[in-house]
Amino acid sequence: MDLATSFLSMSRDYLGTEYPTKLRAAVEALPADALWWRANDQSNSVGNLLLHLDGNVRQWIVRGVGSESTSAPSARDRAGEFAAKSGPVAGELLARLEATLKEADAVLAALTPDVLASRRMIQGEEVTVLEAIYHVVEHFSLHLGQIIWAAKTHAPGTIRFYEDAGGVARPLWPNLQ
Repeated sequence: MDLATSFLSMSRDYLGTEYPTKLRAAVEALPADALWWRANDQSNSVGNLLLHLDGNVRQWIVRGVGSESTSAPSARDRAGEFAAKSGPVAGELLARLEATLKEADAVLAALTPDVLASRRMIQGEEVTVLEAIYHVVEHFSLHLGQIIWAAKTHAPGTIRFYEDAGGVARPLWPNLQ
C-alpha cells in the first residue's frame, strides 16, 4: 500500500472506528448532570465539545473536502458551539456526531490519493485536502482526550481503553464496539 492510500485508510479508521468507539464509551460513562458541566467560565463542557466536533468535521471534511459534491450546509455557528450552556442530551449529541462521521467517511472513501494535493478554501484558509484531513484527525483526537478526562473525572474507573501487557499497551477499546 502506498503512503497516500495508507493515510486515507488510517484517517478513516480513526474517524470511523477508534475515535467514535472511545467517544461513545466516555460520554455514556458521564453522569447526565456532567454533560454540560464546566470547570470554569473559560472551559468547555463535554456538550460544547460534541457540538464543536460535529461542526468541525462537517465544515472541514463533509463540506470542505467534499466540496460541491455534497448538500451539507456551509454555514456554521462556531461561537455558538462554545457559548451553549445547555442543550440536547448525550444520546442526541452522539447520534448527530456519528451521522456526521458517517458522511465524512463517505467523502473520504470516495477520495483517490491524487486528490490529496488539491486545494480547498475552508474556514477562510486555503489548504490541501491532505492538510484538511490531518487537521480533523488531530483536532478530533485533542477534544476526545478532553472528553475522556471529563469522564474519568466524573465517573472514575468506568472506562478503560488499554491494559498493560508486559510493558506493551494492549488495546481494550475494540471490544467496546
